Parts: sequence; C-alpha cells; structure tokens
Amino acid sequence: MFALIMAGGVGTRFWPRSRMRRPKQVLNIVGQRSLIQDTVARLSGLVPCERTFVICLEQQREIIANQLPQLAPEQIIGEPRGKDTAPCIGLAALYMRRLDPEGVMVAMPADHVVARERSFRKVLKAAEIIARTRDCLVTIGIQPTYPATGYGYIQHDAEELDRLVGVSCYPVRTFAEKPTLEYAQKFLASGDFLWNSGIFVWKISRILAEIEDKLPELYEGLCEIDRHIGKKTERKVIERVYRQTRSISIDYGVMEKSDNIVVLKGDFGWSDVGSWEEVYKLGRRDKEDNVSEGALASYEARGCYVWAPNKLVALLGVNDLVVVDTEDALLICPRHRSQEVKQLVDAMRRNHLEAYL
Repeated sequence: MFALIMAGGVGTRFWPRSRMRRPKQVLNIVGQRSLIQDTVARLSGLVPCERTFVICLEQQREIIANQLPQLAPEQIIGEPRGKDTAPCIGLAALYMRRLDPEGVMVAMPADHVVARERSFRKVLKAAEIIARTRDCLVTIGIQPTYPATGYGYIQHDAEELDRLVGVSCYPVRTFAEKPTLEYAQKFLASGDFLWNSGIFVWKISRILAEIEDKLPELYEGLCEIDRHIGKKTERKVIERVYRQTRSISIDYGVMEKSDNIVVLKGDFGWSDVGSWEEVYKLGRRDKEDNVSEGALASYEARGCYVWAPNKLVALLGVNDLVVVDTEDALLICPRHRSQEVKQLVDAMRRNHLEAYL
C-alpha cells in the first residue's frame, strides 16, 4: 500500500503559531512531535517508508524535508499553488502509478490526531482489502460523539455490506457539508451519520479513472503532466497546468458524484484538530479547567487555553479565552470563536499585514 500525506496549506486557524513559512503541520500542536511526524509514524508497519509520499506547497518542501529525513527528496511532491484536494491527489497518483499501476493508496491529511494507533492501522488494513477486492472508493467515517458543526458528515445504509477484522463496512448514501447545530443534532439522533474524516483508500487506477469520468478537465491536465514527469520540462508543465486548474475538493469533485463508495466505521480516538478550541479539549486541564503551555498564574479564571512558553501569563477574572503568544504577535479571543481566527487572518491580509502571516 502507498500513503499520500496531504500537507498543503498553512493552517490559518492556528495563527499566530502557524505561518506560511512554518505551517501548522510542522508544529508540535499536540505532544512532542510535529503533526506530520506523528502522521508518518502511525503508518509504521502498514506502509513501507519508500511508499510514503507527502504533497505540499513548493515553498514548504524544505521545511517538510527537514521534518522527515527518512523520506527521499522525490517522495516529497511540491505543488506550485494550492488547488484543494482533487488536483493534489491526482498529481500524486501519477508518481505512484509509475511504481505500481495496480497499487492501493491511502490519502490522508497531515494534521490529524489519532489516540489509538493500533485500531487506526486495523481500519486501514480492512480498507485496503476492500479497495483491492471490490475496486471501489473507500472512505473512513468516525462515530460522532457530539453534534459537531465543524465537520462534514457521511450518511450510510443501515445494513452492513461487509465486516473485516471487526471493522464494519457500509454502502454510502450521501455526503453532507458542515451543518447547522439543528441539523447536526438530527444527524446524531438518526444513527446513520458519521463524521467525514477526510481519509480515503482506493486503487490508484480507480481514483484516476474516477477523475477522468467526473473531472475530465483536471484529468486532461494530469495527462499532460504525466508526459513530462522525469524530463527537464516537468516543473514548468506542472506550473502551467496548475495555473489553469480550478480549485476543487475530492469530496465535491468525485466522492459526492460517484455511486461506487463504501464507508468503514472508525473508532480510534480521532480529531482533526481544526482550531485552538480542539487543542484545549485535547489538553490536560488544571483544577480551574485551564490548559497551559508555559507558566500560568490564575485567579478566578476558568476554561482558558494559554500557549506562552517563554513568559508568565497571569489571568484575573476571565473565562473561556484563548491566549497565544509568539515573538512578534499575540492572539486573544473567546474560545468558542477560535474557528474565526481564519477570518481574522483574512482581515489582516486585507489590511496589508502580510509580514505577520
């Protein structure tokens, strides 16, 4: 099996720690290792190192390579610009196909947290078997634990299609975008909706055939790139094709349009760590329910997340805040609005504060 770790983007919701030159996936947001180092490590024993690929922005290749010295330079694929997940998966599939045209690939983001890695590998092994034997698209769904509005959802049939090594497999009925709280509560109550983890497994030949069928313009561009791989013109052609390629996710471009999809139910302590709020939930709380990285003094202050490893932070009479202090920037916001840090970063860009991004 091949692995594609999608490490594009910056992770703007984690500003001011996450920046263009030091994106979220190379930070130790949770634990001692970076998110991308954890992602590669949890594939150990399932995917050989030489079959592990990372795709990222071209300007981030060096920092990614420094994080993952066990990977050869050709295993880190650079995109000239981010165009969402469909183009990056298609591009990576071209390189993998040259090594094994009938190989199976798992595609996953670089910035997830998994608490139970053995269970995670068991689910992926079952997904590999199903993708290979049924030649279908496989996605991993997570059993919801609360009515989340920050995740997409997958609705599946009630009857199991298969069960491998204790992992349930269901035909997919439909995909749902991030819902309102009202709809999220209905999804949870129905019992047939799972969180969309953004982890996919399929044969390389199958995903390229699906892109050809559902996204013919993208496929045409990929074919042009394929003719130049290994030649001096390779980077120039990728740049030109990407300039003309529209941004589109694999979910919207392929998964929501295909009738050849199954979902495996995963239960391995998953979080996509999408905001400072999620980091707070994963952290170790003190007796006032505060989570801190660095020295914290608090009095009548509860439920705060503080990241300030180089100075003492003192909180008095405040609740449910995020405080993140870096060398050149300080973020303070209500915890429940930490998803909106992305909009704050957009506003900074409009106000010509790119030096801080």
